[in-house]
Amino acid sequence: MTDKPAFSWHGKKVFLTGHTGFKGGWLALWLARLGAEVRGYSLDPATEPNLFTVAGVGAGLKDVRGDIRDAAALESALHSFAPEVVFHLAAQPLVRLSYDDPILTYETNVIGTARVLDAVRRTPTVRAVVVITTDKCYENKEWIWGYRESDPLGGYDPYSSSKACAELVAAAYRQSYFPVAKLGQTSGHSTALATARAGNVIGGGDWSADRLISDLVRGFLSGEPVRIRRPQAIRPWQHVLEPLHGYIRLAEQLLAHDRDEAARYATAYNFGPSDDDARPVGWIAEKMAGFWGEGAKWILDPDPGVHEADTLKLDTSRARADLGWTPHLRLETALEWIVQWTRAWQAGEEMHAFTLGQIAAYESLLQTQNLSHNA
Repeated sequence: MTDKPAFSWHGKKVFLTGHTGFKGGWLALWLARLGAEVRGYSLDPATEPNLFTVAGVGAGLKDVRGDIRDAAALESALHSFAPEVVFHLAAQPLVRLSYDDPILTYETNVIGTARVLDAVRRTPTVRAVVVITTDKCYENKEWIWGYRESDPLGGYDPYSSSKACAELVAAAYRQSYFPVAKLGQTSGHSTALATARAGNVIGGGDWSADRLISDLVRGFLSGEPVRIRRPQAIRPWQHVLEPLHGYIRLAEQLLAHDRDEAARYATAYNFGPSDDDARPVGWIAEKMAGFWGEGAKWILDPDPGVHEADTLKLDTSRARADLGWTPHLRLETALEWIVQWTRAWQAGEEMHAFTLGQIAAYESLLQTQNLSHNA
């Protein structure tokens, strides 16, 4: 029996929403490194500084600025490019901001997702769609075990609720316009649609407000103690390259020439860390302070702020079984990589090359363990 040939992204046309954001920027860099032709569609970066500018993300893609709620602009950008793959990451991603502006959150995360999928259904070249939501799309019962893809969707706050709604929108479009049973059929369609639910994603270059790692980095850079709201809250922390590897693997399976084979993967997938890397906020803060040095420290913020879940874990059995995906970068190493990335930026290093260097290091880790994304 001959081995299955390695998947090649070289020359694949990929439409990526949210490329000016944190996760989208890392994914854009990785896809360009793999040889894909990437067109990004997004609003301007939301922070200053930001990964898109600092890491020179725009150098490897066609940069289109636009709002996913703008149906005409979105469809024009998508249809004129005629991509084979769509990664939808554009979103309002912050829980606390969703309390301040719930309408923006729902418009972006729900209507925006519908706009993207509606444009896709009128773009016949698209063969694979990966819609990125979040681990917070589940109805949180404060369980100590991980949520599975079959567990009920929900959301206490507008952000979590909007992401559960985005999952429902994706499921409705799959059933109505991209049904699995008709994938590849003469009278059917050619588009396989999946959703991806990742845990708390961390990495170098995230300057978003009200996120633990970015708050820690800002505090350490200023020399001030960082105020932490919920040190006992447990989250499924993972370096950004872990779920991105999952998204890429998932898209590869959705692109299978055998459309019956591709249909197997047109569903929802969790991407999260090993159970022992689902750690409390206080543990993260202590480790980051230790790696940073220079007297970095944190203190308890007596104001817990808006409601947030205390415990959240993911069951990633489906991704392991179907995609051969497993987490490989331990949390302590991920935190160390973040400090190294930030120190390099602080020292004025060329961050496009440095960021690609961390991607290359992660690829080497995968190859060492015979789990390369090209396997």
